[in-house]
Amino acid sequence: MNAAVERRIGQNIRALREKAGLTQEQLSARLQVRGCDITRSAVAKIEVGQRHLYPDEILLLKEILGASYDAIFSME
Repeated sequence: MNAAVERRIGQNIRALREKAGLTQEQLSARLQVRGCDITRSAVAKIEVGQRHLYPDEILLLKEILGASYDAIFSME
């Protein structure tokens, strides 16, 4: 995947997480409770575009953050 695209998606996720009032630790804990094996460090790497997202993670992030796919994948 394009590095600039991954960075932008990561920025979107960070903004949505902050808007939801969650820390990286809290977000990773909520993902873990729903069966997604992810650490705070992995969330941090996603937010800076250093780690790919898996489909199950995208679905759970959308649910936990109350976000639309457009908000997660926006390139604007």
